[in-house]
Amino acid sequence: MSTIIHPSNYLIVEREATAWFFKPGDKVFYNATNKPVNLALESRLEKFGLTTETIMIEMFRINGGKAGYYLTNLRKKQYYYCGTEWQDVKLKLREFGIGRDDPEF
Repeated sequence: MSTIIHPSNYLIVEREATAWFFKPGDKVFYNATNKPVNLALESRLEKFGLTTETIMIEMFRINGGKAGYYLTNLRKKQYYYCGTEWQDVKLKLREFGIGRDDPEF
């Protein structure tokens, strides 16, 4: 699995069988404001007035909780199904103008 760099207001979630796995990230790549950033999942969700339960409900509504990767825009409270592969998350972010193609060496 490769690394996906994305804005902190996005959250990647994986659905396997009957479980949801939240992938909040573990580092800040760039902090333009230089203010402290709390990457703890509960702290991030609280900041946007969300809970894991509300996110799971909204993602389930997209397509009945199909297995695969989902993307949540925490700020806009928008939910997207990406696909079954990790690479599908990168493609969805590219649709939003986030990220770039990996350079070829």
